[in-house]
Amino acid sequence: QVQLAESGGGLVQAGGSLRLSCAASGSFNTIYTMAWYHQAPGKQRELVATISRGGDTNYADSVKGRFTISRDNAKNTVYLQMNSLKPEDTAVYYCNANVTLRNWGPRVFRYWGQGTPVTVSS
Repeated sequence: QVQLAESGGGLVQAGGSLRLSCAASGSFNTIYTMAWYHQAPGKQRELVATISRGGDTNYADSVKGRFTISRDNAKNTVYLQMNSLKPEDTAVYYCNANVTLRNWGPRVFRYWGQGTPVTVSS
């Protein structure tokens, strides 16, 4: 019913930048909070940043001052601008969205994208 398609991952040298995008499509009414998570090899998935529909943001301490989350509600898209990348940022990055669906009333559903890999070389 809802698909999240991430893009923008890749290989970058330490100190470099990448911009991730995640576009939502499908039969939904409203997208509320959107977020980016990452999962490094052998580790649990961790929250990187969140953004409310109104634009309020929160960040993990490890990325504050380096990453910026933003969204375009007209395009149903969330972005993650990653600057000053470090090798420890290497992970698969996942997009997450909380949405209401057509014909399902106010119930909020949570969806995940398939992930986009980010590798930062030292």
